Amino acid sequence: MNQQKPTLYTCLSPALLNLYEVTNSIVVIIDVLRATSTIATALYNGAKNIIPVDSVAECIRLGKQIEGITAGERDGQIAEGLSYGNSPFEYPKEFINGKTLVLTTTNGTKLLHMALANGAETIITGSFPNLSAVCNYISAQNKNVILGCAAWKNRVNIEDTLFAGAVINRVKEHFNINCDSSKIAETLYEDAKGNLYEFLKVKQASHYLRLSGFGLEKDLRYCLTEDVANVLSLYKEGNLIAANNFGL
Repeated sequence: MNQQKPTLYTCLSPALLNLYEVTNSIVVIIDVLRATSTIATALYNGAKNIIPVDSVAECIRLGKQIEGITAGERDGQIAEGLSYGNSPFEYPKEFINGKTLVLTTTNGTKLLHMALANGAETIITGSFPNLSAVCNYISAQNKNVILGCAAWKNRVNIEDTLFAGAVINRVKEHFNINCDSSKIAETLYEDAKGNLYEFLKVKQASHYLRLSGFGLEKDLRYCLTEDVANVLSLYKEGNLIAANNFGL
């Protein structure tokens, strides 16, 4: 007798999170441009840990308290009062190795704290740079999964939906998926997978326009590249840590 497969749902916006049963699920926080790509990169490059906070004021306060690196953005640019921004290129190994990063972003850290408040059992972060680590982890756990798209100020966006679709495309045999938003995500990814950057450009995706308007095409291309920072980013006791040992 086959064991019943766990379920997988896609939440396309934080505004919809209350519709999903978070408490018994692994929640994957997805903020492709750029929070979760930057988180994966910093951890891959040796960051000791990342403390995600939901406000600039808390980021500054905590950074001073622990002498950590304060970083983050609001509306795509470095937030006032913080030392660094939300570009993965700001966190090379020679800078971030062994250090603590205190991070706040417009959408991604907000969704993470929402998932915590709703009693998420396990939280990881997902991006194209750590796509395989995410897929391998959720496939191995035999637990329900919610792919949580950070979106843009609660408005559904293309890039986070594309990442959800990429995950579904790889792991669907391990899950029971009866979820139209997951079907939409996978369909979108199937259309875009040949060239994700060009897809966002042609479709004039809002966050593509926002970041390219700031001259951040290099960031855009990196954040759409699979497995360039292939580390599992796990939330544990207030910190995001590199946890490719699934026993952690």
